[in-house]
Amino acid sequence: MSEVTGLNEIAPVFIEMAHRMVWCTAATVDVSGAPRTRVLHPIWEWENGTLTGWIATSPLSPKAQDLAKTPQISLNYWTPSQDTATADCKATWENSPAQRQAGWDRFAEGPAPVGYDLSMIPEWTDPQAEAFGILRVEPYRLRLMPGTLMTQGLGELLSWRA
Repeated sequence: MSEVTGLNEIAPVFIEMAHRMVWCTAATVDVSGAPRTRVLHPIWEWENGTLTGWIATSPLSPKAQDLAKTPQISLNYWTPSQDTATADCKATWENSPAQRQAGWDRFAEGPAPVGYDLSMIPEWTDPQAEAFGILRVEPYRLRLMPGTLMTQGLGELLSWRA
């Protein structure tokens, strides 16, 4: 049984789950229409009624080519206890030097375990490095399920759609 809720109620729960799980499987659609997945490490913010995710990634990657054709991405978090959190999102690149610096700082100053030193990636020497990019993701659908719902029938499935 699914409970549809407002973004104000689901966003803080989503961020808690996503930041606890840290890594998610991200799916895009390639230029031929085939699905592609990879593992990513977003950081999320809830400000003024808006939920926004940020992903440090390369604008030179196959993912960037996929997003150029279909600017949507699905992010799925999972834990061994069967907790899941899914965000289907619109994706846009933050391309200006100021946006890239802000993205870099967001990760450098972010809370553990989602915040980290981006310069540990050899190709990411600084925020203006050619291989460094900031992908902004804005959810239009969220779905959260505690593992206890599947394993014990306890808890509730939360969902939201823009």
